[in-house]
Amino acid sequence: MRILIVDDERPARDKLRRLLAAEPDVAAIAEARDGFEALEAAAAFRPDVLFLDIDMPEVTGLEVAASLPAPAPLIVFVTAYDAYAVPAFDANAIDYLLKPYDAGRLARALARVRARLDGARSSCSTGQPLRKLLVMERGVTRVVRVADILWLATADNYVELHTAAGAPLLRQTLAALLAALGPGFQRVHRRAAVRLACVERVAANDKGDGEVLLRGGARAPLSRQYRAALMAALHAAE
Repeated sequence: MRILIVDDERPARDKLRRLLAAEPDVAAIAEARDGFEALEAAAAFRPDVLFLDIDMPEVTGLEVAASLPAPAPLIVFVTAYDAYAVPAFDANAIDYLLKPYDAGRLARALARVRARLDGARSSCSTGQPLRKLLVMERGVTRVVRVADILWLATADNYVELHTAAGAPLLRQTLAALLAALGPGFQRVHRRAAVRLACVERVAANDKGDGEVLLRGGARAPLSRQYRAALMAALHAAE
């Protein structure tokens, strides 16, 4: 597991790091001191799990949870206040550690984390596709409906989510995003994929390269090596 600890108090981070470092399946641990650092670290470090304090200045743990890009890591909230329990579980937290906790209570939280991760790995090919993606743009969370996405394109460490209203950037790899989105999307180029329901025409030249013309006049590049798979997926979707 890759774990990100988010807490504005250094002693709290140190205690949790010490306990987690003793776990044999914890591969890496990173830390963030506030909500802004947490969102940056989540994008760069790509943790499996966030141990997330709730009561932090400026950006709370609940706001961090709501702003994480999909697919989001599992969240274990860690707080000194039990009044946050209901909103924490409303935010799909897998557990809620009330400070001060001991090693035994942490072990129970980790058991839940492991069970959820094992379940996700065993069902990743048959799980329900995502319906929406959350994109952070200058501190604002933008909700992008998957049904509105026409095509996807890589842009350095991001994926452009091309919709009729624009192309917001999601910090994600194209391969990982396609795995999460399910069979409704098909790769058509090393750097692009299309939503099958939006394809109106496939235009290829003599060499097999070309374009995929989409609803509303959008165009995505087509590579020869992906053409056969695209045509098969289009036939299967009829």
